Amino acid sequence: MTEQDKKTNEETEPTAEEVEIIEPDTEESVPDEEVEQSEEDRLQNELNELKQKVLRQQADYDNFRKRTRMEKESDAKYRSQKLIESLLPAMDNFKRALDHAPQSEEAESIHKGMTMVYEQLQESLRSEGLTEIKTEGEPFDPNFHQAVMQVEEEGFESNQVVEELQKGYQLKDRVIRPAMVKVNA
Repeated sequence: MTEQDKKTNEETEPTAEEVEIIEPDTEESVPDEEVEQSEEDRLQNELNELKQKVLRQQADYDNFRKRTRMEKESDAKYRSQKLIESLLPAMDNFKRALDHAPQSEEAESIHKGMTMVYEQLQESLRSEGLTEIKTEGEPFDPNFHQAVMQVEEEGFESNQVVEELQKGYQLKDRVIRPAMVKVNA
């Protein structure tokens, strides 16, 4: 071998620095398919979580709308309650005044006119949903009656309303003033 051949041979042979030593893998390598599958699973889980969040938000919004609608309906249903509650004492006094019999013919005509006004007012309140609570002879119900006296009367069962002392009223299905009553012991 000539010197030139030695130089050419040296140029083509890799040096120790150039040679990369490939050792067998001591760790298991993850195939590309498994990496893609785990990435796909992660994305699918993230998508499912986001879908669940959207469903919860929609349910919360639907509940909010239902609650708001029910509150509006309730407000509309009982819109006249405060006015009626403030009119009840005046109605009681009006009825007490009408219960006294007139002493003269002139007072009789005034009494008739006042009775007509009272009945008209009662009808207007009934059209708003106001009803009187039944009392005398009814079993005592603390949801509708307020017992202010307990008496022992013959002809009445125990815990039965004997007498009404003040009318009670209901507005639609809500008690706005319980009836004051005497109850048999």
